[in-house]
Amino acid sequence: MYHCAQHYTKKKLKLTLLAATASAFSLSGSLPASAAELAVPPLEEQLEEIIVSGAFEGRKLGETILGATILKQDEILRRLNGSIGETLRSQPGISSTFFGPGASRPIIRGLGGDRIRVLDNGIGSIDASSTSPDHAVAVEPALAERIEILRGTAMLIYGSSAAGGVINVIDGRIPTEVPEGGLSGAGRYGYSAVNQGHEATAAFNALLSDSGDKKIVFHGDYFYRDASNYDIPGFAESAQLRALEEAGGEAPEEEAFGTVENSAVRSEGGSAGLSLIFDNGFLGFNVRKLDSLYGVPGGQGHEEEEGAEEVGEEEEAVRIDLDQTRYDLSGEFSGDFGFFSKAKIRFGYSDYTHTELEGAEIGTAFSNEGWEGRLDLIEKGGDNWKGSTGVQIRNRDFSAIGAEAFVPPAKSTQVGIYTVKEYTTGDWRFDVGGRFEHTSYDVAVLNTERSFDGFSASVGAGYDINDDTFIGATLFRTERAPSTEELFSNGPHLATNAFELGNADLGLEVATGLEATLSFNAGPFSFVANAYFTSYDDFIYEVATGDEEDELSVFEFRANDAQLYGFEVKSEYHVGSFETAALGDIDVHMDGQIDLVEADLDRGGNDTVPRLPPVSALLGIEAQSATFDLRTEIEVAGSVTDVADVELPTDGYTFWNAYFSLRPFDNKGISLDIQGTNLLNATGRPHTSFLKEVAPLPGRNIRLSLRAEF
Repeated sequence: MYHCAQHYTKKKLKLTLLAATASAFSLSGSLPASAAELAVPPLEEQLEEIIVSGAFEGRKLGETILGATILKQDEILRRLNGSIGETLRSQPGISSTFFGPGASRPIIRGLGGDRIRVLDNGIGSIDASSTSPDHAVAVEPALAERIEILRGTAMLIYGSSAAGGVINVIDGRIPTEVPEGGLSGAGRYGYSAVNQGHEATAAFNALLSDSGDKKIVFHGDYFYRDASNYDIPGFAESAQLRALEEAGGEAPEEEAFGTVENSAVRSEGGSAGLSLIFDNGFLGFNVRKLDSLYGVPGGQGHEEEEGAEEVGEEEEAVRIDLDQTRYDLSGEFSGDFGFFSKAKIRFGYSDYTHTELEGAEIGTAFSNEGWEGRLDLIEKGGDNWKGSTGVQIRNRDFSAIGAEAFVPPAKSTQVGIYTVKEYTTGDWRFDVGGRFEHTSYDVAVLNTERSFDGFSASVGAGYDINDDTFIGATLFRTERAPSTEELFSNGPHLATNAFELGNADLGLEVATGLEATLSFNAGPFSFVANAYFTSYDDFIYEVATGDEEDELSVFEFRANDAQLYGFEVKSEYHVGSFETAALGDIDVHMDGQIDLVEADLDRGGNDTVPRLPPVSALLGIEAQSATFDLRTEIEVAGSVTDVADVELPTDGYTFWNAYFSLRPFDNKGISLDIQGTNLLNATGRPHTSFLKEVAPLPGRNIRLSLRAEF
């Protein structure tokens, strides 16, 4: 048995779970981008980007009624931080429960866990990351070509587990087109000073056969990362935690200073596959292997019981050994299918294991064997309307074996049918959609079965005020079935320092809300804003019962009404273009963003939601030319003083970051990147993290990388 990073049994600090996961360090090398694409496009160009995910497919980013963000490969490489959670942390409305460099899951608008979905090329990650914040997401951002973030009611396409939003990581593992010249690829190597980290990635596509209208393309990729414990500017434990320990009369311990112990990471993986590409579509297959071994900061095994032979020996540090083998099939076919013009199929199967190690001993082993498939049919539509209809099936066989297996083995199946329609007339655009979903659970060890039937719907309207301004609003109602963990947990969950009790009587979680968007793009100024309000009936959350079990505070899943509301704003100003004799034309842009989320639980007394993200902002200035990009920015996270009963206040922090990219040779596909993050070496403790009192964010880091493409 083990105590994960926030193991405060002796400290008597009680923390609850509402959202999940954390961070790492990595570099990327994916398929090539041209030198002109390596500069981050200004917001006005981003608003013209075409979305490829879900019901938004084919629509410009600046004309979506719901909030969306697109990260192309250049921006992914700039923000790359090993895990999907930390890579996306600086995007509007996104945060991450930092659980050390090895584990990651993002939070969207304060919602995490089973309320958001992280997709791998349109199919779920098929892992155990939503079960606990110390479980890593089995998606590697180092190989991503594009990441799309869909906020709001994306569940009409992807299911009720996407009620808070969707993150779709598109990595090109299944080629959809023939590489120019028959061969293309890229490689990247980097070094990070903060953790003495070495990172390497490579990917390529090769034309194997060309028989006229049918072509076979092979894809291969590989990544490797090896990083030591990361550096921090001061004590690993916060001052307020050390003060509490002293006030409680605990004997002083040798505190970690300047580094976070047991935060090393080693990951390796790759994939190979084939695609048959023809005139009206493609069909491809890919197999991928992922292995990761990472430490849990602060996580130690239980001390031996009194009288045992090994009394007094030091507790073993806890590491997690993650292994996944995944098979994917993907295809698209355009043609005359009666009422439809295109069919898209996606299928993924995964064999996933997650073993918690206390030294060389196995503590608890999690296994998740599952598959997911979907068929999307794109309608022919008419002069002013279009739509799509589809079916999605998910199957999961999950088990946890060990003394700290807090969730019993369970089999689950989810079947969803959806349809969405869009109608345009003049300057108006109207959306309507609905989804029916059946979810069932079978827990043999408890001789228990539960099933749920949920219906979700949304209706929206958008209006082009003029050529520069678009405004829209969406009204939605969603129904989410409770997760396995919320229903059947019964045991010690030391990642959250709680003895968790599920509630098998939980029903559907119903959310009714309104979201509005405004985008403006004229002259040198671009602007996009989203605001939202959601009212929940029977919002599912954990509450302390006041009891203790196995020296852990007992937390029980309950349902109560809640409200969640907030906004995201992003703007950019084009300062101008300047012609220089030595460096050519230089474009200068200034940009800024801010986001805020608030939430209340109607439970009486303190209604503050634990680990709610603070207000955050980012202000940057960037110069771009044909041969280099230079950017500097200030990243701010606000302080949190209004806290739940089970948590401590959190100080805000300010990071100064700078990025430089040099492309010294025309049309050679070679670039040198220098990235400096947290250059003032400030202490940052994200309020969303279970580890905030024992593991701050990394200190000053200089990262060097060299990328070459062909």
